Amino acid sequence: MSHTTTPAAQRSIRSMLFVPADSERKLEKSSSLAADVLVFDLEDSVLPERKPIAREMLQRFLPTYSGTGQAWVRVNDLESGELLKDLTAIVPIAPTGIVLPKIRGPEDLDLVSHWLDMAEAMSEVEAGSIRIIAVATETPMAVLRMADLAQTHCPRLLGLIWGAEDLSAAIGADDPRTPSGAWRQTYEFARTQALLAAHALGVQAIDTVYVDFNDRSGCESNCKEARYDGFTGKVAIHPSQVPIINAAFSPTPEQIAYAKRVVAAFDQGDGAVSLDGKMLDIPHLKSALKVLSQSS
Repeated sequence: MSHTTTPAAQRSIRSMLFVPADSERKLEKSSSLAADVLVFDLEDSVLPERKPIAREMLQRFLPTYSGTGQAWVRVNDLESGELLKDLTAIVPIAPTGIVLPKIRGPEDLDLVSHWLDMAEAMSEVEAGSIRIIAVATETPMAVLRMADLAQTHCPRLLGLIWGAEDLSAAIGADDPRTPSGAWRQTYEFARTQALLAAHALGVQAIDTVYVDFNDRSGCESNCKEARYDGFTGKVAIHPSQVPIINAAFSPTPEQIAYAKRVVAAFDQGDGAVSLDGKMLDIPHLKSALKVLSQSS
């Protein structure tokens, strides 16, 4: 039996970097950035009065974008009154996907997916081609309804991001971290909920930012902990973090070599197999295939 790796469309996103859509200088620079995903931002980094010009700038820029990273757009949330304007502007230029902030539950994904269906049809863009990454922990209701989200069926959904800043503002809290740097209980709960929901859905689990972009060693440690916990990627707050994040969420040559040996062992037999004196079964094969998909 031959075992194949994950298709390219499902490969893990290691790094995401946000770029303000109303900054011509930053748009021009974005093609040289090494993040797996460039998220051109129409939400938090753009003042309300500049959102119309940001949409116009993105309409002109995205067709000329020549970077190696996928081009995504963070749209405004459902309650902002701006989301339909965003979709009307960006769907015709067919970004890889949208980052949807401040979701409250699976109904929000259903509604936005329906709007994308209509916008793609009107723009003659391939049906279902624009994917969604949802920010899953920015509202208290979203955190409380994570189990409902984990059971939703949304073919467009590619990943969940967890973040603490908007949740902190929503509940009127102060610093989400303790003096030692650990997440306070509420945020650790939200983080765990989002992580498990992503894996229950079979989508990417993307960790929040490490805010001190001058602290290289701290970023490396933070990335390693996130990967150990099961996150597949991380949002960068500054371009200097991208190489650190990409390295942390990439398998080592030793891990790749071992994964190839595991797959080869299963190609020679079914069920449980023996390798280096250890018995391996299907979960080991799945882990090996995931490593190989991340290395592609």
